[in-house]
Amino acid sequence: MRQFIPVSPGWAPMKRKLRTGFTTGTAAAAATKGALRLIVEGKKPAAVQIRLLTGDCITIPVHLCHSAREGRAECSVIKDAGDDPDVTHKAEIGARVMLTKSKTGQRPNYGPHIIIRGGKGVGRVTKPGLEVPPGQPAINPGPRQMITEAIHDVLGQDSPDFTVSTEIFVPRGQVLAEKTLNARLGILGGISILGTTGIVRPMSHDAFIATIKSALSVARAAGLNQVVLTTGRRSERYAQIHWPRISPEAFIQIGDFFKMSLQAAAKRGFDRVTLAVFFGKALKMAQGVEHTHAAKSALTMSKLAEWAHEITSDKDFTKTVLAANTARHAFDLIGQPCPEVIFHVGRQIVESAKKFAGTNLTIRSVIFDYKGKIFFDSDNYSAQENSINR
Repeated sequence: MRQFIPVSPGWAPMKRKLRTGFTTGTAAAAATKGALRLIVEGKKPAAVQIRLLTGDCITIPVHLCHSAREGRAECSVIKDAGDDPDVTHKAEIGARVMLTKSKTGQRPNYGPHIIIRGGKGVGRVTKPGLEVPPGQPAINPGPRQMITEAIHDVLGQDSPDFTVSTEIFVPRGQVLAEKTLNARLGILGGISILGTTGIVRPMSHDAFIATIKSALSVARAAGLNQVVLTTGRRSERYAQIHWPRISPEAFIQIGDFFKMSLQAAAKRGFDRVTLAVFFGKALKMAQGVEHTHAAKSALTMSKLAEWAHEITSDKDFTKTVLAANTARHAFDLIGQPCPEVIFHVGRQIVESAKKFAGTNLTIRSVIFDYKGKIFFDSDNYSAQENSINR
């Protein structure tokens, strides 16, 4: 799981091979290892090798490294996200390390005693439902494991006489955190130190998927029985305006991950899900598209034209719909003369969502117009239909 700018992710063919990078967790492990090597070896390493959680190894250049006083050192590396969109790309990730002799009676029976803390720029968890309990620094189990292994690489597995304390810090962490959804998840004061494998694979969407699941877990841990799933900032903002009394934790941006988000919500035991979207995403959801990126839009418009013909039997109108440049263009063409087509799309969203989520989850679909007003609401569909037929 990685930090990300909360917008709908997409995929587009690339002619060149995309470059992989490494996570904040890998960076924290590298900084810790660099500082500890300076303490033990007495010289600044130019680079350190870190074993990823996949078992592979990666060599990371050291940015800054200096001794504070005997048994203490500080080291930092520059996080490289490769070709993956990531707000922590090029961020400095550091570690302040202290090596001391363990006190008698405090030694573990294996390896050095290791203490991992969060310093400036590392967020602190304030809500339940995440991998790290409330009150602890937002350094996930994967990075903690890599940091521990990095320390073992320097000191060896059989050195119980030592205590190693490492404080992870991110100089611009608090500023970077403002560009993430950390505050929504209850992570305050900085970024999270993350990583499930240690490596960043471009366009893999792992960050978005992991954040959606974490947001659902936080909402459930907060005692919520329903969530509002939107596809991005704008649809979420409109949803929050329409339903101001709903808890902020209930609003979750799912990007293009229609099927996965519904399955994750069902797995966590929610009773009700509201899908609040614009017409472009609505059209794909209605057709049961699992991942609603813009690809195959021609097929999407063909299906819309087919529905328009079934409802109106008007060949000219159907041709007009089929010739629409975009879903938004189609919405403008359909909305006033034949809102029943939009309503049909809204009802089909519910049917598609039920197939993904199962029968134990109540689904509500809402389609916004492009000014943020609710054009269709499956909860009030009968009233909408009656008003049109009068």
